[in-house]
Amino acid sequence: MEAFQPHIIKDCLIHIFTFFDCNDLINASTVSQDWHEAAETSWLWRRLCLQRWGFCNVAVVGCEHQRQAWKRYYLRRSHLEEKMSKGRAGSDFTCKSLRGHTGRVVGLVYLEGTETHFSDICSGNATICTASTDGTVRAWDVQKGEQLWFSPVQSPLTAMVCDREHGEVMTVDSTGLVKTWQGRTGMELASYATGSPHCSLLQYTINNHSFLSVGTNQGFLSTLVRPALSLSSRLVVCDSFPVNLLLVSPDKKWVLAASKNNANFSPKVIYAESLTSVSEEEEEEPQCQCLPVTECQAAVFIPTQPARLATIHPLGHHSADKALTVLDVNMKKTKYKSEIQVQQVASCTLSLKCRASDILLEAKDSNTLVVAADQELWLYSLQGVCLASFKNHTEPISSISVDSLRVVTASRDLSLRVLTWKKDGDKGLSLENRYHLLGGSHSMSRGFTHVACDYSSIVASAEGRDGKDVLKVYTFTS
Repeated sequence: MEAFQPHIIKDCLIHIFTFFDCNDLINASTVSQDWHEAAETSWLWRRLCLQRWGFCNVAVVGCEHQRQAWKRYYLRRSHLEEKMSKGRAGSDFTCKSLRGHTGRVVGLVYLEGTETHFSDICSGNATICTASTDGTVRAWDVQKGEQLWFSPVQSPLTAMVCDREHGEVMTVDSTGLVKTWQGRTGMELASYATGSPHCSLLQYTINNHSFLSVGTNQGFLSTLVRPALSLSSRLVVCDSFPVNLLLVSPDKKWVLAASKNNANFSPKVIYAESLTSVSEEEEEEPQCQCLPVTECQAAVFIPTQPARLATIHPLGHHSADKALTVLDVNMKKTKYKSEIQVQQVASCTLSLKCRASDILLEAKDSNTLVVAADQELWLYSLQGVCLASFKNHTEPISSISVDSLRVVTASRDLSLRVLTWKKDGDKGLSLENRYHLLGGSHSMSRGFTHVACDYSSIVASAEGRDGKDVLKVYTFTS
């Protein structure tokens, strides 16, 4: 029995240590050699990681024989989250100003970002791309605060999206010329002329094939096959009015196309595969269906329920009151045909009172909506119940970023407000105010216009009074 006793003791210790938190395990590891070996067991730290964050990319963390991987992951990520929650200048983050654009920034995206897994947290690699009215696309190293490349000058750019999986950036300029750029080198890959100014862009992938849908100023939705940017389909969404609201569902089955603040047209939901695989022989049009709302001001697909869509629109024509309508979309197939069905699952009046034409709307989970308009931020349930409201800014909110840890609001008052998610008993999720990040001097800037985040940094664009926008980069390190 003595020969097996050490193994029995270690197994018992490991079982006891399953009731310990991080600090308990660290303290236990200092008691004795046996306790140290038990407390350093990779399985215990893996369990803590998955209990706290739900999912960690095990393939990136490493195999089980890498004993310290899960512990290092837990300590680095929790330490980083603590810094991001406190936001103390100098000790928790560094701030850099990136200059190079000679015009207004119209697009800001993370091409490569630090995600919530071990290697990216350790390496801290992040690259952002920006597009500007100065006619250039620029790439920046977030951690080093350096410009990596910039494109040749063309007509003023108006919009930008990116495909992080393939490391590519797509832009459109004021003439309607769409271009694709290689994100690492800045090399132009393809172009397509729409002939329409003020286009909107939507990038998505279906069955490992990449597509770019372009909403035009004349009301058309043109879908291009990437990387060649060849035309796949063309659909009339709203005749003679701009298509300026494009969304794709999380499962990439549905595309929403709408003309915001247009009382004459209803948004359309389109079966995505019919946009990307139209039969040329039969000349079939893409399958679409009008939604039972008009003058859609904001919309979002619910991330955990990919066929569920929330929309905000006026309660009536020329009404300042807002309504929230939640819809489910599905494809009904019969023996002879398939048709799109839209079912209303909830509709209510929102308590927010605002005349802002640009309402910002994001979804957190299956039942939480983040709404920003004017100077205020609200949390609503899908049933229209106001869960929380915040008025942290003195000027209108211009942009918001929502992720699993926090909500960041950017405002014309030249400040960012960071709020973190918290459980609020039976009410579910709520937000907790944390801190402001200041953007500099009002004598030099008119305020923030865009904000984007990855797991360890926040980047915002400040509109310069001299016409030259500046990027503010806030980097948190573990």
